[in-house]
Amino acid sequence: MLRNLLLVDDQRDILRLLRSTLDTLKNKDIQFYEAQSGEEALLESSRHKIDMLITDYKLPGMTGVELMHKVRARHPEVKVVFITGMTERKMREEMLNTGAFAIFDKPIPMADFLDSVERGLGLVQTIFPPEVAASGPGEEAQSHTKLSDLLANFRQDFNADAVFLLNDRGLINARTGNLYDPSMEVSLISTLMSIHSTSLKVARLNHQESIESYHVFDGGDHDLLFIPVTPLYALLVAGKGLANEDQILDTVRGLLSLRSQVEKALASMGVTGELKFKTAPAAAPPVDATPKKNTDQLAKATPSPEMEALLKQAAGEKSQEKYTDDFWDTAAHDLGRKSVNPEVISLEEAKKMGIIPGGQ
Repeated sequence: MLRNLLLVDDQRDILRLLRSTLDTLKNKDIQFYEAQSGEEALLESSRHKIDMLITDYKLPGMTGVELMHKVRARHPEVKVVFITGMTERKMREEMLNTGAFAIFDKPIPMADFLDSVERGLGLVQTIFPPEVAASGPGEEAQSHTKLSDLLANFRQDFNADAVFLLNDRGLINARTGNLYDPSMEVSLISTLMSIHSTSLKVARLNHQESIESYHVFDGGDHDLLFIPVTPLYALLVAGKGLANEDQILDTVRGLLSLRSQVEKALASMGVTGELKFKTAPAAAPPVDATPKKNTDQLAKATPSPEMEALLKQAAGEKSQEKYTDDFWDTAAHDLGRKSVNPEVISLEEAKKMGIIPGGQ
């Protein structure tokens, strides 16, 4: 199904950047329209059905929020993505309160941007695909349902906004709820999984049998708690007040209990939680450890005619080398007695001729 996407920014360079970035999706089901002002954008929206509006907040003639309301009057189901160079929190909340699908500050994080476009348009996700859940009646589907139930129960008990089970590739294996600003999921999860990888290295260097590390980020859009479950999985919890002084201990206890239950569920799916250490490679055998029997066999072996010819040629070359060495030795000896230049005499000849003292 063809989807129409309207790009609006008063800077032509930004429009080109957005268009070239979206072209990397290589999706033939997207039709692009561009405008450099709110008025041009309204004209395009009157000509075509718009499925997604990507607009700068600050435009000539009107704001991006005003444009959004006018476009929605014609296309109520339109998804809106705001781009802004302003960092005021109040303005960001204003855009989120309008029901915007995502908001991006300049410079635009392109991975998050592409992920939001794919999710907003309902396309097959190529930038940040979620882990495909098993849908059949088998044991794998039941295990995945159990994991989702565990996360949902924890979220309800602790009034969290979102709980994610992430794997080591940065994909969401199971989830419940959403972040305050879902447009930042890609960058946030990618960074957290880098922490997971580092925790794994530290645990190995410390010779731990399991990963025992906790990461708490207090304040901001959410309180974030991140905890490894196994070398392949980690839990992320987001919510308000979870890291407050009077709440943090209960949150961590609950999170440890959740980790234990998730670890058991993963074990039932065949996922191990063991940390495997690399052992030093076995020492290589000495070079001279070749059995003597083989050496004797080689010594007794009769060379082939081709080998004999090569040996004779090598002997001839060796003789030639010796002849060459003897020649240069003789030449060097004669050079000390007689000059090779007919116009120059040697020191010995000069003495014999009485040119210098010491002669006859």
